[in-house]
Amino acid sequence: MERIKIEQHSAAGMVWIGGWLFTLGFLHLAFWKGVMAIVVWPYYLGVFASAAFIK
Repeated sequence: MERIKIEQHSAAGMVWIGGWLFTLGFLHLAFWKGVMAIVVWPYYLGVFASAAFIK
């Protein structure tokens, strides 16, 4: 019988939340624009990362 090893990687989530909060503060976004940033920010981050790392 195999043992299942569970690992928690909360550091990546904390970096994401920190980056999101920095974005909100840096851009002085209102509440609803901040809510929109939850959806839009990861998209643009992914587009940037794919352009930077995949050539």
